[in-house]
Amino acid sequence: MPLRHATLQDRVCFEARGPEAAAFLHGQLSRSVLTLEPADAPLAAWADARGRVRAVLRIVQLPERWLLVTPREGADSLLGKLRMFVLRAKVTLERADDVAVMALVGDAAEMIERRGAAADTPPNRTVRLGELSLVRIGPRYWQALGPPAAIESLRGESDPAADAAADLAEIELGIPAIAPAIAERFVAQMLNLDELGAISFDKGCYPGQEIIARVHNLGGVKRRARRYALRDGSAAEPAPGTPVLGANAQPSGEVVRAARATQGYELLAVVDHAACGGTLTCGGARLEELPLPFTVPRD
Repeated sequence: MPLRHATLQDRVCFEARGPEAAAFLHGQLSRSVLTLEPADAPLAAWADARGRVRAVLRIVQLPERWLLVTPREGADSLLGKLRMFVLRAKVTLERADDVAVMALVGDAAEMIERRGAAADTPPNRTVRLGELSLVRIGPRYWQALGPPAAIESLRGESDPAADAAADLAEIELGIPAIAPAIAERFVAQMLNLDELGAISFDKGCYPGQEIIARVHNLGGVKRRARRYALRDGSAAEPAPGTPVLGANAQPSGEVVRAARATQGYELLAVVDHAACGGTLTCGGARLEELPLPFTVPRD
């Protein structure tokens, strides 16, 4: 697949600076931070005390600061809430407006090797290319972070992509995005964050840790996120929180995120296990389940 690019105007980066930045993030996020290697770039959840996810963030470590990549919608409110937990910690949290984010969809190996770096990076790891940090999200999907001028240099080495290309790539990988409409609605496991490596079950306390650990150790959840196609091209794009209906039009789930595909839309929706395998509809159109790169547990 040829390499294509799309500037992610709908993403923003927070930065955490200071001698206690790593310790602060470690105490707030579901993923261990203190044990990360410099090239690690995992997903992590920030949850409330009930274990319900406020945000799904990607952690990227730079020499002088930590970056947290998140959707732009609701970002200012999210940053304000996160700052409330700083207290006396020696850390500052700000918007990193000097960092732009670009999606690279397709085979980036030739471009990376041409710039003098190894392209065989596994997922959730970073390749440094001068001022740029290239995070491998999946086999055919990368995110580039860096100053806008450095990001612009990638345009000459790739073709333009459709606006929805990055969202489709993330949906294909099962990666959720938390819009304000669905914030604090799902326990981490409902979003398959355990399958995505976004939870460290052997780390210390963080908001929601007791609930998330209890789900892991003692039971499970009755619904999880799955990937679907909505083939009806005349239907409106399902917004986060749109109901998914099962037999007899009974509410059976909710849309997490959606993106326009070649025909209709693809989406992630948290759906009751009991309704999976039966007929599901969204906005009056039938849903067709699509595979994910992992097996969705039926707890």
